[in-house]
Amino acid sequence: MSNFFAKTKTIIIFPFKVAGAIITFPFKSWKKAKAFLNEEPEEHSLIDTATETIQSSEARASLLDHVEALRKHLFRALIALVLAVTVSFAFSQRLIDYLALPVGGIENLGEINPIDSIGAFMNVSLISGIMLALPYIAFEIWFFLAPGLSPSAKKFGLLGIPVATLLFFTGIIFSQKLLLPPAMNFLLTFMKTEKNWTVVYYINFVSKIIFGIALAFEFPLVIYILSSIGLVKPEVLKNQWRLAIVIIAIIAAAITPTVDPVNMALVMLPMTFLYFISIGLSYLAYNKRIKT
Repeated sequence: MSNFFAKTKTIIIFPFKVAGAIITFPFKSWKKAKAFLNEEPEEHSLIDTATETIQSSEARASLLDHVEALRKHLFRALIALVLAVTVSFAFSQRLIDYLALPVGGIENLGEINPIDSIGAFMNVSLISGIMLALPYIAFEIWFFLAPGLSPSAKKFGLLGIPVATLLFFTGIIFSQKLLLPPAMNFLLTFMKTEKNWTVVYYINFVSKIIFGIALAFEFPLVIYILSSIGLVKPEVLKNQWRLAIVIIAIIAAAITPTVDPVNMALVMLPMTFLYFISIGLSYLAYNKRIKT
């Protein structure tokens, strides 16, 4: 009889336990995250362990622990990448149609090999999947490095993930909306020849440009990070701005799909603007580092 009442009590209480767990889950998660962010670095951080490995067997054991942790983080990142690529299959055709708009649509692209369209489809699926998974992959990298970072560095690194994502997708939008349409129009009208571009070549060509511009938009964040750890000084960036513009021109010439100065200027102007923004961010990071 007592077992009956115990089971009945368990059945009655179970929904309330589940509801309580759901309600308290955000608060418990926030408490754990706050404690993790404010936790001081481990006594044996990854950097310390790497330098002491050849001197101590304990350090070698600690390094193996770090390697095992890295394996788990990389495995989760790989799973996220596979899932993102799988999801990308659902809208890859729409992306290809969208990328083909600067040349008048997918019907204006041809095929030489029977598998050209499959190659273009797989290319877009892979690249879009990588882009979707990038924030989570960055989070896994941060999560691996976080135990060896100070509380302020942890918070900065975590905040840098959405900032880097925003900059990356801003570069994608810029290249797709402002760069590719005039560039493709120039290429289509450069000579009065019949354009028989294949879909796989065009998609690879466009993807390279978009990805390159998106990475270039990460420059301010990279400079801020390097300045915050003392590897880059703002005075150097300020004094060498002329050289920087020359380098930007070379990079723009390499990224730009055409040889005309108009399209090259479309790449140079935002990159130059980002460079001067980077100088300001470098001053902020470097001054903050000196104060601390």
